[in-house]
Amino acid sequence: MASLISLSVCAAGAQTSRPLDARLEATHWPAAWIACPGAAERDPGVFYFRKELTLAAVPEHFWVHVSADNRFLLHVNGAYAGEGPARGDLFHWRFETIDLAPLLHSGKNVLAAVVWNFGYHAPVAQMSSRSGFMLQGNSAAEDIADTNDSWQARLERGREATGHEGLRDYYAAGPSERIDGRAMDWSWDQAAASEGWEQAKIIAHAAARDASDADNAWELTQDQLPPMEHRLVEAGQPVRASGIAGLPPFPLQPLEVAANSHVTLLLDNRVLQTAYPALTLSGGRNATIRVTYAEALYDAQGNKGNRNEIAGRHIEGITDEFIADGGQQRTFQPLWWRTWRYLQIDVATKDEPLHLENLKAWFSAYPFEERAKIGGDIPDLDGLWSTGWRTARLCAHETYMDAPYWEQMQYVGDTRIQALISYVMSGDSRLGRQAITNIDASRSIEGITQSRFPSSLPQFIPPFSLLWVGMVHDYWMYVDDEPLVRETLPHTRTAIDWFAARLRPDGLLGKMPWWEFGDWTTGYAGGAPPQDADGGSTFLTLQFVDALHDAAELETRFGSAERAAHYRQMIQAASAALNRSNWDEHSHLYADTPAKKAYSTEANVLAVLTDVAPKEEQAAILRKVLASSETHATTVGDESIPPLSQMSFYFRFYLSRALDHAGVADLYLDQLGPWRQMLGMGLSTWAETPEPTRSDCHAWSASPNYDLLTLVAGIAPDAVGFKHVRIAPHLGNLKHLDASMPHGAEEIHVHYELRGTKWIATVTLPSGLDGDFVWRGQVYSLHAGNQVFALP
Repeated sequence: MASLISLSVCAAGAQTSRPLDARLEATHWPAAWIACPGAAERDPGVFYFRKELTLAAVPEHFWVHVSADNRFLLHVNGAYAGEGPARGDLFHWRFETIDLAPLLHSGKNVLAAVVWNFGYHAPVAQMSSRSGFMLQGNSAAEDIADTNDSWQARLERGREATGHEGLRDYYAAGPSERIDGRAMDWSWDQAAASEGWEQAKIIAHAAARDASDADNAWELTQDQLPPMEHRLVEAGQPVRASGIAGLPPFPLQPLEVAANSHVTLLLDNRVLQTAYPALTLSGGRNATIRVTYAEALYDAQGNKGNRNEIAGRHIEGITDEFIADGGQQRTFQPLWWRTWRYLQIDVATKDEPLHLENLKAWFSAYPFEERAKIGGDIPDLDGLWSTGWRTARLCAHETYMDAPYWEQMQYVGDTRIQALISYVMSGDSRLGRQAITNIDASRSIEGITQSRFPSSLPQFIPPFSLLWVGMVHDYWMYVDDEPLVRETLPHTRTAIDWFAARLRPDGLLGKMPWWEFGDWTTGYAGGAPPQDADGGSTFLTLQFVDALHDAAELETRFGSAERAAHYRQMIQAASAALNRSNWDEHSHLYADTPAKKAYSTEANVLAVLTDVAPKEEQAAILRKVLASSETHATTVGDESIPPLSQMSFYFRFYLSRALDHAGVADLYLDQLGPWRQMLGMGLSTWAETPEPTRSDCHAWSASPNYDLLTLVAGIAPDAVGFKHVRIAPHLGNLKHLDASMPHGAEEIHVHYELRGTKWIATVTLPSGLDGDFVWRGQVYSLHAGNQVFALP
C-alpha cells in the first residue's frame, strides 16, 4: 500500500474554489451517513469504506463534499484525494469539498476512505457523536458517488489506538497507535478488493446545518479553510545507534536488521517539525518496530538542558508500534501527524531479517506563506525571526494550537497572539476568522466563552472571554471584513455582561468561578492572580477595562451608543477604584489587591496599557517593571521597588504594547534576552515557559515576530480594515533596518538607514493606501508609492 498521504500535493494543492450547489443549502441531502455493520459506533475503531464508479469519460470537475466522525482519509484509485473534517462542534460539523476529477479515469474507479473514531483515546480537541462517513456529490451528475447502501464497509482489525500513558506532563493530543501488519487489509484502496467487505449500514441522512428536523447530530457546514500543506521533508539524520556496527546511513539508504536481533537508531531532525512519518519495510515477519517522537531528549533527572546534547540522554514520548507481516514494501503510517525533533526507531526481529527501506516525513500545517521580511543590524535577527515563524507555523493547522506536541488545543489567550502574527507575517486571515467563529460557538448559557475550542472537555477561564473580545477588535483593525464583526458584536455583549454582573460596588471585580488564569508566574498560584477574600484583583479588573475599551469602540461603530456609554462609565468607575484602592503611593506602583500584600509586573503593564495609570506615570512605571526582581526589592533612582512577580514569555506580548503606548518602545530591543537564551539552549522553536518547560513549541511565545514589524519597523493599521497606516519606528541603537509587511496583494515596505546624525527613511505604500509617518513627535503624510524622509 502506498503512503496514506504521499500524493497529497498533486491532489489538493491546486484546489482554490469550492462550490456548494444551491440544492444542498439548508436542506436534507441525498447522501446518507453510513457505518460499518456490526461495529459499535461509539467505541474506538478504524473502518474502511469503498465504492466502484464506472465513467465513460473523465469530467472537467467532479466535486464531492466529504465528512466523517471522527476523521477520514479519502483515496481515489489508490491515491490521496483529501482528509478531514476540520475540527468543530456538532452544531458546526465541517465537511470538506474536494475535486476528484484529477484522479479519475475512464472505466472503473475506486473511491475508498479510511475512517477512524478514537473514542475515549481521542484528542481533547476532538468532538464526536458516533462513528460515521458521508460523501455527497455537489451536483446531480456527481450523485452517483453518494454514500448509501451501494458502498461497502469493513472493520480494520490491524489498527488500534493505545493511549498515551507514561508521559511526564499534561497531554491532551492524539494517542499512540499500534499497527499490526499481519491483520491489516493492505488492499483497501486498490482495484482488487480483499475478502470480508459488507454492505455499508445507513445510520442517518445527511443534512445541512439549517435543515429542518435532521435525524442526526451532525449539523453540516462547509469548511472555509484551504487544504493543509503537505510536502516531503527529511525525517532526521542518524546520531546514535546500538545493536549494529557503526552509524548506518538510514534513512538515506536502506538498512537490514538481522534475524533475532535488537537495533535502536536515534535520528535528529535539527529542528522541530509536524509531519506524518511513513516507514516502509520489507520482510521480517513478526518483527516489532517502535517509533518514539520527542521535542527533546532528557537526562537522568528528567531535565532537557541543551537541546543539541545527546550524550547521557534518552528519549521519552508518544510511541507508535508496528508489527511486520513479512510482505514487501509495506508502508506504516499513523493516522495523525506527529511532532518531533528527535525520532527513535527500536527494532526487535524474530526469525526473519527485516529491511528498513526508507523513512519519509510529510510536513503538515496550515499553508501560511511567509510574505513579511526583515533585515538589519539586530543581533541574532535571523535566528529570532526564523525560530518565531517556525513556532507560529507548527502551532497552526486546521485550528490554531497552543502546543503541537502536548495539547493541540485552540486556547483564546494563545490564539489572539497567533492570529496577529498571521495577519502581519502572511496577510492570511482565514485561520483567524475560523478562531473567532469557533470560540464564539463555545459560549455557554451564562454568556462567556470556553477557554479553548473545539473541546470535548469543557474548560472555563473567564478572562479569556475578554481576550476573545480583543480578538474581534484586532480582526476589525487588520481585516476588511465588517460583516463578521457586525455578526459577532452582539455575542460579545453576553461576555461583557457576565463580568459587569460581578463588579463590586466600588468598581473592582469580585470573585469569579472557574479558573481565573492570568499568567504563568510564581506570584500567581496556578496561574491565577492574587485576590482578597472578596476579590479586588488589579489584574482581572484591568483585563475587564481593556475589553471594555475594545467593546466600546465596536459598539460606537456598529452597535448601541447607549452600551458604549455604559462601558465607558464602567471604565471610569474601575479606573477610579484602582487608583483609589490599589495604587501604592510609596512605590508608585499598583499592588495586586487593595490589601497591598503582593505586586506583579503583569498588573502594572495592564495599568499602563489601559490608561488607568496617569500618562505622567506610565513611562516610570514601566522602567520600574523592567528593573524589578521577583525575589528582592530593587531601586530606580531613589525609589524603592518591592519584589514583583515576573511575567512569562506569553505576557511579554502585552509588555511590548505597553512600551509603545507609553512612548518608550525604544526600550524594546533590550527585552529580547529571553529569546536569545532559548537560541543558546538549542531550541528551534520558542518554549512555553522558562526552564524547566513542558512544551518546546508554544506560539504564545512567538510575539517578537509581531513586535519587530509593528514596534521596531513601526508598521500598524491606523483605521479599521487596515485602510490607513501609521508607521512609527522605534530603532533604538540600530543603524539600519529594512522590513516589509503584506497588505492585500501588495506590501508595505520601509527602509531606515542612519547617515551621520540623520535617519533616511524610505517608505513604499501599496496602491490605494495612505497614512502617517511619526518620528519624535513629528507627523509626515504618506501616500501610495515611494517617499523618502530625512529625519533628525
